[in-house]
Amino acid sequence: MILVVEDDRALARHYATILEEVGYPVTIAETGREALRQMDAASPPRGMLLDIRLPDIDGLEVLTEVRHRALPMAVVVATAHGSVNTAVSAMRAGADDFLVKPFDRDRLLFTLRHALERLSLRGEVRRLRTETGRPAFHRFIGASLAMQGVYRLIEAAADSGATVFITGESGTGKELCAEALHRQGNRAKHAFVAINCGAIPRDLMESEIFGHVKGAFTGAVQARAGAASRADGGTLFLDEVGELPPDLQTKLLRFLQTGRVRPVGADVDQAVSCRIVCATNRDPWAEVRAGRFREDLYYRLHVIPIHLPPLRERGDDALEIARALLVHFAAEEGKRFSGFTAAAEARLLACLWPGNVRQLENVIRTVVVLNDGELVEEGMLVAAMGEGQGAPVDPPGPTLDGAGQQHASGSSAGIAPGTGSTAAIRPLWQVEREAIERAIAACDGNIPRAAAHLEVSASTIYRKRQVWAERDGAAE
Repeated sequence: MILVVEDDRALARHYATILEEVGYPVTIAETGREALRQMDAASPPRGMLLDIRLPDIDGLEVLTEVRHRALPMAVVVATAHGSVNTAVSAMRAGADDFLVKPFDRDRLLFTLRHALERLSLRGEVRRLRTETGRPAFHRFIGASLAMQGVYRLIEAAADSGATVFITGESGTGKELCAEALHRQGNRAKHAFVAINCGAIPRDLMESEIFGHVKGAFTGAVQARAGAASRADGGTLFLDEVGELPPDLQTKLLRFLQTGRVRPVGADVDQAVSCRIVCATNRDPWAEVRAGRFREDLYYRLHVIPIHLPPLRERGDDALEIARALLVHFAAEEGKRFSGFTAAAEARLLACLWPGNVRQLENVIRTVVVLNDGELVEEGMLVAAMGEGQGAPVDPPGPTLDGAGQQHASGSSAGIAPGTGSTAAIRPLWQVEREAIERAIAACDGNIPRAAAHLEVSASTIYRKRQVWAERDGAAE
């Protein structure tokens, strides 16, 4: 059931006729309060075409009430007062999309159909989240609960034409996610075109995305199709979309609204049908608030959001990914590695992996290239990771005593100031070793936990203990 909320009776009947012709059952409300009464019915409508200007209450009040009641309803706002501010206010209040009067039959059906499709997707996602997970999905590896939600969301959104906005830290696999959306969906037989907006010079970016004709600028010796045209029928992935300059954001918004592109230097538009998937490692809404990203473009892109969790929040996934990478790189390099020692596995799980999967991949590749054997040992990992790569390193700073005087952290050596004697001074490495060994003992031998209390990287402790062991061996 579709509820048309429109105070112009002739216009309401016109909309109803269009919708009924394609099979939608329709009911009409000429006032906001009448619309609210119909929402109280035992079977409220699944969709609403809502006029902003109503004779009794503002249409945005009706929209707010729909969202307050958490009704499973797709709402498309229609207004003759088509300023960007009006549209943005409606989207902020929870509208699924908006139409600016006058609009034609195709635009009405297209917009409403997509709004209802997104509503169905949200319901499907809720259902799929209750189902059991799997250890891998397309090129993703990991059985953690955090990734199960990602896999199911990709499946639910794959066949939709709605725009997907992927967020996550660098190295979490945003392009893998975009590829999975493409391979899983009904556009898999067509092209997947990826473009990194942050890696292209600004003066070439428009040409890269929309193409150019011969002679459009110096060096344009022949016409070239842009990424959008090459992705026709398939998927266009815009990585680091927040790097687009303001003028190109405007052109991208126009492309999203019309489905047409104009190559640089061309006089006519070209129709393009492609799925838009974009990604950023920034907070997109913070970019909007800072004025670096258009708010109306944000709402057009942020239809189906997918957030990729960092590796540190994925439980044992790091170990599973490391095992798969080890097998792959060992075969590629002709090495004998088939697994990790228990200590090496514990080290992998203790690492915070600030660079996420990309960092883990680099570490495993380095280990394989520089070593050989049946099993990867802990020391190989420590050497490959380097200082401070497994956890944040906060060097100890000066401290304040009770009188507010500043002292270096090395005062823990227990040397009384002003004695004039150097007999009590011991080598710093001995003092440091005692402090570290005491912390490890207090943590029942758990080095990562001891490192956290000492505010250093666990890799720092592993490296220092290795140096101390070598020193002890040399002394013997």
